Amino acid sequence: MNPQAAERARRARVAAWLAATYSGVVHRRDLRAHGIDRFGVRTEIAAGRWTPAGRHTLVIGGREPVGTGVLWRAVWEAGPGAVLDGAAALVVAGMSGFRPDLIDVWVSPVHDAHPITGVRIHRYRRALPVVRGGVPRVSPEWATVHAAQWAVSDRQAALLVCLPVQQRIVATHRLLDTWREVQRSPRRVVLDGIVRDVCDGAHSLGELDFGWWCRRYGLPQPRRQVVRRVDGRRCYLDVEFDGLVVEIDGSQHLAGLSPLHDALRSNALVLQHERVLRLPLVGLRLDPDAFMGQVATGLGVLPLTARQSVRPHARSA
Repeated sequence: MNPQAAERARRARVAAWLAATYSGVVHRRDLRAHGIDRFGVRTEIAAGRWTPAGRHTLVIGGREPVGTGVLWRAVWEAGPGAVLDGAAALVVAGMSGFRPDLIDVWVSPVHDAHPITGVRIHRYRRALPVVRGGVPRVSPEWATVHAAQWAVSDRQAALLVCLPVQQRIVATHRLLDTWREVQRSPRRVVLDGIVRDVCDGAHSLGELDFGWWCRRYGLPQPRRQVVRRVDGRRCYLDVEFDGLVVEIDGSQHLAGLSPLHDALRSNALVLQHERVLRLPLVGLRLDPDAFMGQVATGLGVLPLTARQSVRPHARSA
């Protein structure tokens, strides 16, 4: 093999090894560290074997970055020290069930940032905790708070709080502590309730005060924590009216085997000719008219129009 062919083969091996590490893309800096200078890069680009995808990023064996390679390109091209933030950071951490339309990237204010199509740049005065395994990203609790604040709607914000908690990507106590550090938020009132409900369902049940919601919608007062025998076992029902059971699901109903036990209990009640409604706290927070309307329908009454007032137990973080 002549020297030129041998060098071309070496470049191919190095690029393939790096591309396997970074999902099909490589950084010019890493190529230089392995002895491939700008002339070698130009040769491969001219031959069509490598494709530029920005100032620093090269695609090996393709035309566009794909999969996680898109995220590597985002942080490489945004600026020195850039890391993923928001929903993109949560996806890298393992969150499923949501794909962001934009990739959020945090760049230190002491470095220049460069605009990139499909990437939204953010700057903070304070440094945030960063996870370095895989694509660098802010910690899950901060990514969750930011994703919810940057969501396109309150419903999407609620989803982006629920998914990381349900999928055990973020610990609830860390999320609560992080939320308390937030000084300003465009969704202060909504997110304050959602974060507390999702992170502390058992405690927030008292705060939520289902009886207050019933008064607000002109419905009769229920009985709470009613003891019943279901399948020969004693259990506690969250709320009971005459002929209607309402189970209020906080975050504790999503953990471990709780969904299984809840389903068995609800099914057993239905088989005993009980009518059972399930009200997720987040759903009641986001769409109370719909859920309380179902309660009213179950009671055979028409609810009054909800009065516009702030729930007395709500408080800012």
